[in-house]
Amino acid sequence: MTSWALPEPMLTEPVSSPDLPAGWAAEPKWDGYRAGLLVGRGGQVVLRSRRGAQMAAAFPEVVRAARELGEQVALDGELVVWEGGRLAFERLQRRLASRGARAEQAAREWPAHFVAFDLLHDGEQDLIGWPYERRRTALEGLFADLPAAGPLALCPSTTDPEQAREWLGWTAAGLEGLCFKRLGERYLPGRRAWRKYKVRVTTEAVVGAVTGSIASPATLLLGRQDREGLLRYVGRTTTLNSVLAHDIGERLTPARAGHPWAGWTFSAGWGSRDTLDVHLVEPDLVLEVVADTARDHAGRWRHPVRAHRTRTDLTPDDLPPR
Repeated sequence: MTSWALPEPMLTEPVSSPDLPAGWAAEPKWDGYRAGLLVGRGGQVVLRSRRGAQMAAAFPEVVRAARELGEQVALDGELVVWEGGRLAFERLQRRLASRGARAEQAAREWPAHFVAFDLLHDGEQDLIGWPYERRRTALEGLFADLPAAGPLALCPSTTDPEQAREWLGWTAAGLEGLCFKRLGERYLPGRRAWRKYKVRVTTEAVVGAVTGSIASPATLLLGRQDREGLLRYVGRTTTLNSVLAHDIGERLTPARAGHPWAGWTFSAGWGSRDTLDVHLVEPDLVLEVVADTARDHAGRWRHPVRAHRTRTDLTPDDLPPR
């Protein structure tokens, strides 16, 4: 049994600037599952999600590697899966449902990595009260004796603003942005004292359906044409403000027969089994949106995007194929 329990994770607060403040360190923000990892007495391993779900059975390769850390070691980090040179969140999600022989097979097909960014306990030492800078030094010392390749990886950290900005170029590999951590701050369970900057891009998509009513839509379901000219679903917007909803509602018309999404159902959210009540519209209105970099293997946005403005100067054919 373990004699030391994982605390609630320390949380982040969004910021609008990618600039690294003085007295802070920056780390890449990974597109994965936040997880706490604890090796207790006798090699018992706890792998727990941010919301408390137990995940050890789904990631046997991480559990085996964790036992090499020694007893009474607790880490905070992120579970990720790489595929084709980029982070594959959907593979990670599928792995959560695997157990036993299926989990071992999944570990061979889509191996996971636990990217450690904090050390909370080491042997008989409770590090939560230590400042980040001191915890980071201890974490680097722990990983100095581990193999460079394997399921456990050390998250990069820097106090160099130029280095931090270079990491923003990693978004092509699926990284979401940066996390900022105050050098002199202790670990604060459950507190939003770290900061996060998410890279966001402006792009266009076609309105294919709405929730709410066509005259006054609540959210918009968006698509992009593929190379064969078929409209593929790519994501949904956040709730529209009243001014934009009125403007868009005046430009939409109900779908005629033959809409490419006729008969489709749409989920209320990533991984949700609830379906949306939608109204199909003629897919001829182009919308400019602001989105983050998190996408699934099919190129769909994993998080809702923010509608910015209509682009009446563009048609769906003007957009590059998805």
